[in-house]
Amino acid sequence: MGYKVAVIGATGNVGREILNILAERDFPADEVIALASERSVGREVALGEKRVLKVKNLVSFDFAGVDLALSSPGAAVSARHTPRAAAAGCVVIDNTSHFRMEPDVPLVVPEVNPQAIAGYGQRNIIANPNCSTIQMVMVLRPLHEAFTIRRVVVSTYQSTSGAGKEAMDELFNQTRGIFMNEPWTRHQKNFSKQIAFNVIPQIDVFLDDGATREEWKMAVETQKILDSTIAVHANCCRVPTFIGHAEYINIETERPISDATARAVLRRAPGVTVVDQRADENYVTPVETAGEDLVYVSRLRTDTTVKNGLSFWCVANNLRKGAALNAVQIAEILVREYLE
Repeated sequence: MGYKVAVIGATGNVGREILNILAERDFPADEVIALASERSVGREVALGEKRVLKVKNLVSFDFAGVDLALSSPGAAVSARHTPRAAAAGCVVIDNTSHFRMEPDVPLVVPEVNPQAIAGYGQRNIIANPNCSTIQMVMVLRPLHEAFTIRRVVVSTYQSTSGAGKEAMDELFNQTRGIFMNEPWTRHQKNFSKQIAFNVIPQIDVFLDDGATREEWKMAVETQKILDSTIAVHANCCRVPTFIGHAEYINIETERPISDATARAVLRRAPGVTVVDQRADENYVTPVETAGEDLVYVSRLRTDTTVKNGLSFWCVANNLRKGAALNAVQIAEILVREYLE
């Protein structure tokens, strides 16, 4: 049986990647509909290498008869249109932050908590976690099962693609401007400071306790997906790269842990690859994740400053496993185990 599938936000970074992955993985769709804002109506987007779709207007689109929607249009747009699609009987896999922490909406990483998908029927909505949370919990889950994690401290190095195509363009234009002796000006809207040749210790808005909303997301989403008892402290930075998020993660566990025992556990973890030979070039960097679906772990080190501690480097493609691929994997489980 083939399904009728809508991709909401089809002209954005994640939307285009969703279309690519649907084609790559031969998703069982009889029809795929590309939806975006009115200004994008009539534009063409690729569905794999052989098909082209014309974008339709999200605002006026009738979701009756659509089985699935994979949505990444931004939180405000999703807040308006995801409930409308769900009310029409369409199951929405939403990649925005709007629904993630609502108790009756499953927040899912298929390799971590696929059983949560069963709760989709309460709202006809499944939430995709934050890109940085996804890659982190992919690694934390097997370690938590083996050693019981008590506390996580994570520092992120997030690429500009996490803020959208305009943010990537801003990095490109700023970099070019520096070489052309054009000064950075504050009218550019995507970043609070110059991003080219710089690091910005702010992603999203500040909260009352001094954390940013991105840092809050990583903590509460990890607890919802994995274990509410795990303490999480996140420090999130935007760095001048185009694709791929990197994280340095430090954990404390209940049971004894070492780099050797952790390495053995992670080598068996689905979707995770260990590249850690303690030599030049034997670690993975963000640029190497372009087009990749795996989460890579390197620089495993026992932390001797605490009783049971471990530090490691974690890298993944934020547009694929951090967003589009995760959504498609949820859809695959949904049609295989629930909708059929």
